[in-house]
Amino acid sequence: MPTAEAPFRLIANDIAARIRSGELKPGDKLPSTRELAETYGVHINTAYRAMSLLHDRELITGQPGRGTYVAEPPGQ
Repeated sequence: MPTAEAPFRLIANDIAARIRSGELKPGDKLPSTRELAETYGVHINTAYRAMSLLHDRELITGQPGRGTYVAEPPGQ
């Protein structure tokens, strides 16, 4: 029986697709984790896991006290 993809992966994949398409460009500020949770209708921990996954994929970077931004592509 097929299982649904975890919500945090769906969110991460959605944001990753927006980065790949150019809708989100390097240096663009992303919404806060709380804002993402509200937008996607999930618990804040789910949104945090999505952001953590994007960070692990090196698609975003965090700047303490400033926010989270789309990372520069590797090698630039």
